[in-house]
Order: sequence, then structure tokens, then C-alpha cells
Amino acid sequence: MTLDRSEGLAELARALADGEVTSRSLVERALARIEATQTTLNAFRIVRTEAALAEAAAADEELAAGVRRPLLGVPVAVKDDMDVAGEPTAFGCRGEFPPVTEDGEAVRRLRAAGAVIVGKTNTCEFGQWPFTEGPAFGATRNPWSTEHTPGGSSGGSAAAVAAGLVPAALGSDGAGSVRIPASWTHLVGIKPQRGRISTWPRGESFHGITVNGTLARTVADAALLLDAAAGNHERDPHRPPVVDALAATKRDPGRLRIALSLKPPFTAMPARLRPEVRARVVQLAEKLSDLGHVVEEADPPYGQIGLTFVPRATAGIAERVREAPFPALLDRRTRDAARLGGLLGGVPLRAARRAEAVLHRRIGAFFTTYDVILAPTTAAPPPRIGALLSLGGLATDRAMIAACPYAWPWNVLGWPGVNVPAGFVGGGLPVGAQLLGPANSEPLLVCLAAQLEAELRWHSAWPPEHAVTDSPAA
Repeated sequence: MTLDRSEGLAELARALADGEVTSRSLVERALARIEATQTTLNAFRIVRTEAALAEAAAADEELAAGVRRPLLGVPVAVKDDMDVAGEPTAFGCRGEFPPVTEDGEAVRRLRAAGAVIVGKTNTCEFGQWPFTEGPAFGATRNPWSTEHTPGGSSGGSAAAVAAGLVPAALGSDGAGSVRIPASWTHLVGIKPQRGRISTWPRGESFHGITVNGTLARTVADAALLLDAAAGNHERDPHRPPVVDALAATKRDPGRLRIALSLKPPFTAMPARLRPEVRARVVQLAEKLSDLGHVVEEADPPYGQIGLTFVPRATAGIAERVREAPFPALLDRRTRDAARLGGLLGGVPLRAARRAEAVLHRRIGAFFTTYDVILAPTTAAPPPRIGALLSLGGLATDRAMIAACPYAWPWNVLGWPGVNVPAGFVGGGLPVGAQLLGPANSEPLLVCLAAQLEAELRWHSAWPPEHAVTDSPAA
């Protein structure tokens, strides 16, 4: 079998099981690609060269003995907010961090499925911003245009998958941090139901707004990784019913009622959908209509949902800062957010948590009329590297809201959302759209996404070669 970077997660798993390729050869190829692109893309914070090769050798022994597991021997990556035994978890921060002793639950489940973790990908400090840059590791760049960010905070995972360094990767999403980089790197990004993929050793991450999710080039690969990583630690507070996401990608979604929602949710600062992004999202809506779905313009009754987001986000930052071994090295914006979180961590936080049930009822009622929402993932294409890095706190918030006002409400709700590629705008920059649903709607969303993918075949497009010119020939 001749392998190149276009081989996806499911295809590699099949080739390994059929004996067409070895895990060692796949892992060696992934490691070579990572090394060759670190100076251009800088996707990884940690590369597990020796450990990954040892794990690949063990996987080959199992395969030879007839053992079969869903991802046995396949190289994948995880974001550097997830614990991998023997490696530090710096979460975008400066300083020397001690190695952790145990895998986080999501990583444990990936290993149980047989995956080889080749490394930990870059993320901005505590995952706060829609860019992946900082003094701890430099700038992670977009494979479609290295002058632009891949987004954040799961930008390293997105860059690694978009460039074909690994076939799929885990990220995390607290305000769009899987969906935004998926949008800006032409990937499928699944933000699942809260609790679907465990965030243990934290029962809740950032007071429940952050979940772990998947990034891949195809819906089936993103669903396969989701199924492999899904499940709970015995002490997890959120334990949604089991779903089979991969099986759902093979079903016909039927005729759905889809709400095209172009209006940004409530924000305290200006946000405007850029015309070129709007045009791409409307084209997707027209395609869905051509496929037989009923598509109407309608906006969910968000109300002032933002008031419930800020206490949870900033109180979560305050907790992370209290745990940080080198607080003096943290970004000034991080320390400012932590101070605000200290003020909002009592009564306002409790009120924000109570409001979630009200929001579930109000916005849930919208789904008695519609099955799915189609919305922009971002309001703008990816910014240039450095555009947000040196801004002050208020200016950063303004820039974030202007570019990314659409994703975060689903983090408050804890419900699933899937980014799908929506095409390209000026300069060949990718943009995306979200399919959003109510609780536990991953099967419906991935089913619809797979139907779109079959028509649009977005996975056939690759970043220009010059963006990753240091990559070895496949």
C-alpha cells in the first residue's frame, strides 16, 4: 500500500488490520512530517518520538497476534490541555512543568482503542483566545496560509490535521475552540455533548463550558475518533447516553427543518458578519435546500445568554491561575481575567449555573419547530499572525467578539455542534459553518454533515504545497 498524507483515520485503521502497513511505518512517517514542519507550522508543543515508536512496536505485535481494536496502531495527536502519562501538561503556559503520572480519561480511552499518541499540540494560554500564539512556544501557523492563524485554542491540533501530519486529533472547546480552528483550516470539528468525552481529571472544565472534541478531514474520521474517545470516568458528573456517531454517518438524515441563523447572539460589543463569510454560509443553506431539506431564516431566542458565560469562563481562569506553578509568567490578560473571575466566582457564578436550565427550556423550545440550526462558525476569516497577540485585555475581547461571536452559546448550553467547511474567501482562506442541535443530537448532526460532505467533497482540497514546503515527499 502506498501511503500519503491523504489517508484518513478509518482508512489507516483498515490498512493496519489487513496487514497492508505497519504501525511503525505510519508513526515514523508522522514523526518525520512533524519534524519537517515544526519550523513552518509549529503545531506541536511535545513530540513523543521514543514513546510513540515503542507504542507502535507493541501495536504491531498485537496486530500480528490477531488482536483487533478500532484504532490499533494509528497515530493521533492530542491538545496540550490533556494529560498524557510521562509528559507535562503546560496548557500554553511558560515554565517547566512536571510530567503527570496518569493519562486523562480521554487519552486512556484512545489508548484502549489502540491509538498511538505521537505528541501534544500547541494551544494558547489556558485556551482563552481564538489564536494559537504565545511566548511559551511561538506562533502556530495555518497550513492554508502561514501568514494567518489556524485559530484557537485548538490551533495546533487543527494545523496538524489540516497539513496531514496526523489523520485526526483531539482538541477542546470552551467557546468554539474546536469549531473555530476547524472553520479556519477546512476541517470537520465536532464539539460533542457535555460529558460525551470525559475531561477527567476534572469533572467539569471551566465550570462545564469546556468539552473535549475531535478534528478530522472527514465526518466519518471525526465520528470514529469521537466514538473511540467517548465515555466517562466513574466520578464524572455528566454522563450522557451512549451514541454511535460513526454508524450515524452512514444513515440518510431524512427531510429536516433547518433554521438558517445569521444574526450574532447577544454580545456586549459590536459583531458583524462579513459579507464574504455570509455568502459561503448561504451557499451551504442553498445546498441543503437542494438536498430536500426545508431551510428558513430564523434565530434562536438567545436573550442575554452572554451574562451566563462570563462568570463561568473567568472563574475557570481564576482556578487555573491559582494552580499555575509560575503565575508571574502568565499573560497580563490572563491575570486580569483571573481577578474578574475572583469577583464573579460566588453569587454570579451560582446564578449563571442556575440560568442554564432556563436557557435549556427556552432555546430547547426552538427545536420543536426546527431540527437543526445552520449558523456561521465565525464572522470573519482567520486573522494574520500577531494581530491579537499584543493587544490589551479590552482590545482582545473586542477583536475576539468581532471575529468569533457565534460559537460560545452552545458551550453554555452544553449541547453538540459540528463545524463543516463552507469554502474559501479572498486569498484562499477557509471559513466554516456550524450545524447545531439540542441535547445528545450528535447522530443527527453528523448524519447531516456526512450528507453535505458526499455532495461537496471538501476533503479533496488540500493546502497549497508552499505552505508546508519542508514536508517530506509522501
